[in-house]
Amino acid sequence: MTGSAISNFHPTIFLSEIFPLQLSKPEILCFRLTPDFKEESRQIGNRLSFHLSRKFPDVTVSWHHGDFFALAKPKQAMPSSEEWKMALEIIRAEVPDLSDRPWGIQWVRHPELAPILLARLACQILQTDCRFDESPISPITQQTQGAMVKRKVEFWPETIELEGNSRPAISLSARSTILFKGNLADFFQRHPDRHKPEEILIGLHVQDNETGGHGVIAEITGTIGSKRTELLTQATGATSKQALQEAPDEQFVVGVQFGKNPKVYEYAMAALRPRITADTEIRFGVQYGQLLRETKIRYKERQKLRESYTAKAKQTLKNYGFDLECGIHSGKFKSLFWQPKTALEQTPLLFGNNFVGTQNQIFSGLKKGGVYRKHSAYDSRPINIVALKLIDFKVDRFLSGIEHCFKQFGFEKPVMGKELLSVNGSGAIARRELEKTLNKIAALSPDIVLIFLPEDDRNADSNDGGSLYHFAYAQLLRRQIASQFIYEDTLKRLQQPSYILNQVVPGILAKLGNLPFVLAEPLEIADYYVGLDVSRLSKGRLAGTMNVCASIRLYGQNGEFLRYKLEDGLLEGEEIPQRLLERMLPADELEGKTVLIYRDGRFCGREVSHLLERASAIGSKFILVECIKSGVPRLYQYHRNEKILAAPDVGLALCTSHREAILITTKVPQKVGLARPLRLRVHEDGHPASIESVLETTLKLTLLHHGALKTPRLPMPLYGADRMAYLKLNGIYPSLMEGDRQFWL
Repeated sequence: MTGSAISNFHPTIFLSEIFPLQLSKPEILCFRLTPDFKEESRQIGNRLSFHLSRKFPDVTVSWHHGDFFALAKPKQAMPSSEEWKMALEIIRAEVPDLSDRPWGIQWVRHPELAPILLARLACQILQTDCRFDESPISPITQQTQGAMVKRKVEFWPETIELEGNSRPAISLSARSTILFKGNLADFFQRHPDRHKPEEILIGLHVQDNETGGHGVIAEITGTIGSKRTELLTQATGATSKQALQEAPDEQFVVGVQFGKNPKVYEYAMAALRPRITADTEIRFGVQYGQLLRETKIRYKERQKLRESYTAKAKQTLKNYGFDLECGIHSGKFKSLFWQPKTALEQTPLLFGNNFVGTQNQIFSGLKKGGVYRKHSAYDSRPINIVALKLIDFKVDRFLSGIEHCFKQFGFEKPVMGKELLSVNGSGAIARRELEKTLNKIAALSPDIVLIFLPEDDRNADSNDGGSLYHFAYAQLLRRQIASQFIYEDTLKRLQQPSYILNQVVPGILAKLGNLPFVLAEPLEIADYYVGLDVSRLSKGRLAGTMNVCASIRLYGQNGEFLRYKLEDGLLEGEEIPQRLLERMLPADELEGKTVLIYRDGRFCGREVSHLLERASAIGSKFILVECIKSGVPRLYQYHRNEKILAAPDVGLALCTSHREAILITTKVPQKVGLARPLRLRVHEDGHPASIESVLETTLKLTLLHHGALKTPRLPMPLYGADRMAYLKLNGIYPSLMEGDRQFWL
């Protein structure tokens, strides 16, 4: 085992947001519907479960692997077969897209009650019966100019392996949301541009007042006058029905999409509440940054919220016979918590000339040893840099610092050129002026362009067609010219430029194909490390998504970056086809090797079988690891003496099973909040690897970010996947679809 479990006596106790469940003598009814839902079974099954739970107030229903499971309250009679059939008929009549599905019921006599199923039943109970949004359980902490910051709870099903047995559990986590004080109808009526409804409403983030679900307005589907009767027959909640009954005929009906579900749901505007985001702050006349600061939950408040949410959930679940136990903590389950034997910041890094340093010695290591590997392009010539200023601020001292750093790190003094652009106007006019200057710069064939931007360009992507940042980035990337952006406020905040240089210069070198440093000790779990990601592009109002396979990145045994490959093909669904996987996993390099493949998110469809076929064909062993970023419980440490929650150190992990763990990879300041962990899951069909070795490897791979001193949340084979996806989906990608330069840093 690489790493160690928590010792018997530890100065702090580690806590999680996972709460085991106990259900004694469960009496659960199980049935399946015929015919089955085929490809859409999960979506339809979850929707039907919700509707059936609403039809029987003393029964909760959950769908799991094709079957429906129903749990009634103790001493409450289960609905009869005829009552289930009648409920399904009513749901078919109320929900239009289910009206053409004449289902029959097939009863299952001895159903298997998997732990995850029981956890889902508990979550369905909380979804339909528990009013977490009531004050003071979910307080409003800030109100200003029509906006408010409200605390809320998120919950989802979990399982936890205790004493060799998998147990059902739920996770309860406090978070904040920024909402408009009134409903969507109030917001629209007060808006000065209400004569332009599409501009105001389309793309607006909203919350369902009934369920608390978050979605985005995709379209305006009509008016209340033309749709009232139809929508009233579909409405299942009291709030929705009241909104429909009271709304004036001329009020718009909006279509909302929730998450990845392509279906558009129609709503009366009074049944929704607008959410405020960075992209929509202008529509509300508020400063999102100020509200965002109020969303950070201090530890003392988080502790109180945790206690109140747990008490409310325990009371609600008890009505169905569930016992919600205390959250998993190291005082009782110390063997489940893990930390590396050597603190992450003490992991040895290798620079040039065999100089070994650590994370807090990066700049010193580069000065004493130089870069670990210099790109062949700069063996016999200097780096050609052009500085482009779009601000009225002196940068000569900063540029001199870059020249000095390059010399210290073993490079020739760079060839430095300068351009000044006074941007007149905004939007298309400003971008046209920038385009002319970039064309002039490109003719000089620079290796990299340093661009100094005004602060107000940071949030310009949602206005006037895009920011100068993304425009310049795309123009240069297509010409295979690297870029580095520095904002004016960054220069103004720091009187001494050395801190910026410490972060900027290693990133510049890495973007140009150099390797500033690698791990001094090779990773033992595999020979190669691969990051695999799929990015999604919505097809608008059509069903499904059009996806693009964004990237694959290959790293060596010391964590050294070898190359990237982008795929330009579009594909339906979330699954990466076998032909693409074979092209992206080169046999000449991986044949006969052990390869750890990180998947950004979960493996989809037949990806695992495709990967294993590829591994078999080239005589390799593939360790398959899912790296999940959302829906992950937080971890805390609890000081025995102070009796308060605090953020845990980087490297703390909770092993929820022998194949899955929750890992802290970042440290955030107390004023920022609490670190968001990763969920790492070793797929059972891939080559076996211990979860402890995967944790150790993942932590070390976060150290290899050459563009910043702070370690990223994700291991480097996956870091920047979201950014690459965003750029690719917006038409910003290099002309070469395969290369050895980390342009995304």
